[in-house]
Amino acid sequence: MAKRGRKRAAPKGKEEEGGTKSQAESSKPITKAKRPRRVEPKPKPETEYFEDRRNLEDLWQAAFPVGTEWDNMDKLRDINWKFSNLEDAFEEGGVLHGKKVYLFGSTEPQLLNVNGESKVTLIPVVVAVDMPFPPSDKIGIKSVQRVEEDIVPMKQMKMDWIPYVPLENRQGRIEGLKSQIFTLGCTQRRSTLKLLKTERVKQYDYCIPYFQPLEAQDDEEDTVVNILFPIEPPIVCDFDWELDELEDFCKDLIENETLPEDKKDEFKNYVKEQVRERKAAQRQAREARRKMIESMNPEVKAAFENMKLYKFYPVSTPDTPDINSCKVPFINRYYGKAHQVL
Repeated sequence: MAKRGRKRAAPKGKEEEGGTKSQAESSKPITKAKRPRRVEPKPKPETEYFEDRRNLEDLWQAAFPVGTEWDNMDKLRDINWKFSNLEDAFEEGGVLHGKKVYLFGSTEPQLLNVNGESKVTLIPVVVAVDMPFPPSDKIGIKSVQRVEEDIVPMKQMKMDWIPYVPLENRQGRIEGLKSQIFTLGCTQRRSTLKLLKTERVKQYDYCIPYFQPLEAQDDEEDTVVNILFPIEPPIVCDFDWELDELEDFCKDLIENETLPEDKKDEFKNYVKEQVRERKAAQRQAREARRKMIESMNPEVKAAFENMKLYKFYPVSTPDTPDINSCKVPFINRYYGKAHQVL
């Protein structure tokens, strides 16, 4: 009969260790499993839709508003003006489609009803000149306060005809564009105006887009001069050297207590000087036109004869004042009247 072996005693250390471990485990507090926190899904943001940018939407702003005071430039943004009519003119079927065009801007002050309030408001205007080459490389400087009239190169006023590139073509090649558009731009930085003399800054206020027409302008035969006699208060009036007798003219001003009697002779000399300057300017204009026409080649002459002028006003929208009664074909004393107002 086989002998049964005795069980080997477990090592004392291990047995105690196991017991201790078991006791330690049993003494731990029982913790319940935490439920995962429920995360509420964030609401999806509503999709925002932005109006697509139009191909020529900034065209009217590219045309520098010539003759507008620098302090008034920002006021043009107070109203959300739209020139979709100008944009449409370059589309197929429009009056400017496929043509070479030169644009310049200006402003016309008018008393408008803006948000229920009557206030003098600057209306932006864009003039389109349809011709194969720039109408002029000069600019006129004229105002009621300035007696003399200056015609200076555009570059002297940091102005030039700048090619306009539609939005869809700004990231690629511009060859083959259906329309060739140039805008009269100004590179004078507003931040440096404070470094200029006051007279220089004021010249920009009196700038007028200029060109030399083939036909005589109405004012070249005009016999009226604007008088601004520098006394306090100044005398502002018109004198017609064909219809008005200077002696009687002065007498009426004295009787109306507009002209002091002791200033009569000084005023008469001033008026005579204005008349002499005006007549001299008219003679110079006639002579300049004669020389220009004589030296002009037939193609250039034909281009000026066939030049078309289009004047664009902002279109009516629910958030802009009504300007329909303010639209006029007159552009300025050099360009005269537009062939079409849009």
